[in-house]
Amino acid sequence: MKYWIRKNLPGKKVLYFFAISSAIYLVMLFITIPKVMKFAGGMKILDMMPTGYNREYVLALMEALGETGRNIYLYYQIPADLLYPFFFAASNCLILSWFLNKLRRLETRLWLICYLPVLGGVFDYSENFSIIGILVNYPAIQDNLIFMANVFTILKSIFVTFSLTAILILVVWWVVSKFLKLPNRKFG
Repeated sequence: MKYWIRKNLPGKKVLYFFAISSAIYLVMLFITIPKVMKFAGGMKILDMMPTGYNREYVLALMEALGETGRNIYLYYQIPADLLYPFFFAASNCLILSWFLNKLRRLETRLWLICYLPVLGGVFDYSENFSIIGILVNYPAIQDNLIFMANVFTILKSIFVTFSLTAILILVVWWVVSKFLKLPNRKFG
């Protein structure tokens, strides 16, 4: 992974991944998620429940969505959400590494925080495939599928939160280090 980071570390590449990630997120936030939620009767979709859900909630949501809502979830929201985790993981990994590099900490063990968004992306994919299973198998959804989807949703939320927190900490660290840096003066 370090090779990939070094190869893609220039600022333009970081911005490229961030722009794609943000565009996909905005499409989901303003188009695909609202389209699904029109059928949800005020219920949140599974992707948007960071603290998880249980079997009763999943069954109530699937019922509220109806066949049309479940198809919109499956054929509109899920495809967008199959693109997003890759670009989220790549862009946030590169943002973390860019700041670490600026702070001269990329060659230390701190570089391991670059795995936080990658793990968030892995759990997002796992969540998405679990949700596909739920949508395709409704109403005969197995309890273990709902349990795993719930676990993946919670883990995704944890690692995404850790990723964004790490970025915030590095940004503050970088800004503070810029303002506190004294000019190199020779005395005597």
